[in-house]
Amino acid sequence: MTFSERLFRRVEPIWQSYLEHPFVQGIGDGTLDKDKFKHWMKQDYLYLIDYTRLFALGVVKAHDLETMGLFGTLVHETLQTEMQLHRDYAAQFGISEQELTMTEPASTTTSYTSYMLDHAQRGGIEYVVAAVLTCTWSYNFIGRALNEIEGAAAHLFYGEWVRMYSSDEFSALTNQLIEMMNTVTAGKNEVELQALEDIVVRTSYYEYMFWDMAEHKEMWSIPVGEGR
Repeated sequence: MTFSERLFRRVEPIWQSYLEHPFVQGIGDGTLDKDKFKHWMKQDYLYLIDYTRLFALGVVKAHDLETMGLFGTLVHETLQTEMQLHRDYAAQFGISEQELTMTEPASTTTSYTSYMLDHAQRGGIEYVVAAVLTCTWSYNFIGRALNEIEGAAAHLFYGEWVRMYSSDEFSALTNQLIEMMNTVTAGKNEVELQALEDIVVRTSYYEYMFWDMAEHKEMWSIPVGEGR
């Protein structure tokens, strides 16, 4: 069994819960309230800014040009393709790019990105791969599942989302990250592998929390007074 197969066995039940989440189901059947999607879009835009920083950290920690090239591609694709999807959706809500970047991060967004950035810097390139793997892989997992729903990819509003994350291009980048995970963990002992597995599992829980945050349009549990 490859390490990525081991990881998938561990996280598959968590990822299956994404498909049962009302927010994800709403994208698939086109019934998701647009205000909820708007909240997700703004928070995910902030998330992707830090996610790009993680990919850039992968360029710094890479030991070879091939790995540098993949992370460089991921930096470009996130900034120019995935974030453009968000900008396009924002335009439909009358939200400017500046307004997107000025959005206040929710508690879940702050916690999730801080966790990834912290753990990605604790070790070598394998820690970066472990930190970024769940988001890319699980979105492809969701996108391909939703693409199987009749009419989901053709929906006038949410279809573009489904097409993006189920696309051959996004799937190819996902598979490259999965194979990199297998490569960078070759020869690692069980203690090292368990540490990396824990990162993937915890980021999987964070992904569920992110869907939940979007569904309930959460920001912070305790309102912060003005000027504090």
